[in-house]
Amino acid sequence: MIPITDSIALDERDIDERFVRASGPGGQNVNKVSTAVELRFNVAASSLPDDVKQRLISQAGSKRISDGILTIDSREHRTQSQNRVAARARLVALVQHALVKPRNRRKTRPTSGARERRIAVKKLRGNVKAARGHRGRNHDD
Repeated sequence: MIPITDSIALDERDIDERFVRASGPGGQNVNKVSTAVELRFNVAASSLPDDVKQRLISQAGSKRISDGILTIDSREHRTQSQNRVAARARLVALVQHALVKPRNRRKTRPTSGARERRIAVKKLRGNVKAARGHRGRNHDD
């Protein structure tokens, strides 16, 4: 189990890790050792509450793959274990972010003073633009 909060933890069975060869610096090590981690988390089959699952899928963005499976790729470190820890940490951060419920928006109205100031500024801009006409030229054409 991977702890998220005191009451919520992810089951290891919902996580699938594949190790692939990483690109980038590392010399011959890159060509020989599969250090990059591709972590796949089955959101649909997880034990998370339904509202958290929905938020996680919508917040995941480009990391999401079809059928409710979230993919996280980690290849920033040179060792497999460090990349594995980094990928799991990113998954935990995503789930923690999805746990936060968005606040309901309360509709507000502008005050009458704000409305009057807005109209006054619009009139002033209109007067400035109207005064930009060329002198001596007839605009009645």
